[in-house]
Amino acid sequence: MHFGLEGSRSLHGMTSRTMLSKNTLKYLTSLGQKKYRDRHEVFVAEGPKLIQDLLDAGLEVEALYSTDLGVFSDVTADLISAAELKKISNQKSPNMAFAVFNRKTNTALKEEGLILALDSIQDPGNLGTIMRLADWFGVHHIVCTQQTADCYNPKVVQASMGSLARVQLHYLEDLPAWLAQTDLPVYGGFMQGDNVYQTALPQDAVLVMGNEGQGISQEASAVIDTKLSIPNFGMGQESLNVATATAVLLSEFKRSIEK
Repeated sequence: MHFGLEGSRSLHGMTSRTMLSKNTLKYLTSLGQKKYRDRHEVFVAEGPKLIQDLLDAGLEVEALYSTDLGVFSDVTADLISAAELKKISNQKSPNMAFAVFNRKTNTALKEEGLILALDSIQDPGNLGTIMRLADWFGVHHIVCTQQTADCYNPKVVQASMGSLARVQLHYLEDLPAWLAQTDLPVYGGFMQGDNVYQTALPQDAVLVMGNEGQGISQEASAVIDTKLSIPNFGMGQESLNVATATAVLLSEFKRSIEK
């Protein structure tokens, strides 16, 4: 393909190689940067379990490398050394396998059901965890500001635990404008607002979650219909991590549906 992987072939029937070329090493390490992932329209995943989850979800793998050829049953990997894996890995402790996947094509955003909106979530670990939560609670679409972390960042991919294959992220030029035009009721997570445990929540809605340090922006806040808060029953903490707060609020939305 056009990625510059010397010797790249279909995974089925692929023969193992003993050494990565300099061009391949350069290409694989470049994918740690967003501009190169965007240019080639790919992302990387590491570890046998995550890679297998993405394969099982139907994502197309462009290249697969492993220090153990026996860890994948349905595809054949190129054999590389532990030293080579360490060179291309984005992890401090590489986990046996490294894959390059083609990005999936998003379907159109349907304004129905529960949609999650992220207002500049910047920590990759938080974004990956929120994607995993969305997957767990059956939220298929997430809309984001351009300032939200890249969903193909290797740290996000790892934290999402395969949910990247099932949850679609839509990066919008103007999130407040989209919130203002949607016919869905818009809820937001705030420190001060209606007690979520005492609020009837609809099946079709948008839930907005804000930046780790600044919360939801003033522009987005202005078009939110209902502010929700999670009451503090303790004395020692001033706030919740945004991913933790997202888990609580998503759970309450689903609990309201089941009542």
